[in-house]
Amino acid sequence: MVIALKPLTLRWMLDKGRDRRPLSILSITLLVGLAGCGDRGFLTPPPQILGASLNSLAADREPRFSYDGRYLVFSSNRQANRGIFLYDVTSHRLIDLPGLNQSGILQDQPDISADGRYIVYISEERGKPDVFVYDRQTQQSEIISGNILSEVRHPTISGNGRFVAFESNRSGQWDIEIYDRGSVEVSLPNGQSSPIKRPGKSQPSPASNSPVPPPPAKP
Repeated sequence: MVIALKPLTLRWMLDKGRDRRPLSILSITLLVGLAGCGDRGFLTPPPQILGASLNSLAADREPRFSYDGRYLVFSSNRQANRGIFLYDVTSHRLIDLPGLNQSGILQDQPDISADGRYIVYISEERGKPDVFVYDRQTQQSEIISGNILSEVRHPTISGNGRFVAFESNRSGQWDIEIYDRGSVEVSLPNGQSSPIKRPGKSQPSPASNSPVPPPPAKP
């Protein structure tokens, strides 16, 4: 937005001996106009006192989208301690995650698989930060870093839900760990799941589960 003011008009507005109300009115108008331009494209719902939506009156942070942008996982302090929440952008509501959050225990740093089935996160339910994967279908959590006694942080999960990566300092410095969950139901972008096994000589790789288009018809 470009605003041009004539020199005489600007000098009149800055004259200390004149009424400054026109300047105040102009400032308010400009602020409202700029705010309107800045809100274009935003779908952010307003904070709710009861914390039943995306934003609350507590700290809400660490958002991560699913493949198609329908699901948004994030952490929030809205229940007196840090927990993991899942927001459905399409229906504008929170989705229950039974058994994931533990009362009085910190859960944060979430990430989500392609279709939103698996959620990886950090939890201190064993007395130290550990990496867990929550399955929305079975409503069960699987610990990933149980054999690592050092600190872990910042987990992420592959789109198909099979691989988990996170940071660990068990070598004395921060390194990247990769964990293969093995035979799991794949979290596909189209919302359909299919079994996957560890790659081997007689076993198909994960890429073979993707649909293959038919060859073009001969003329």
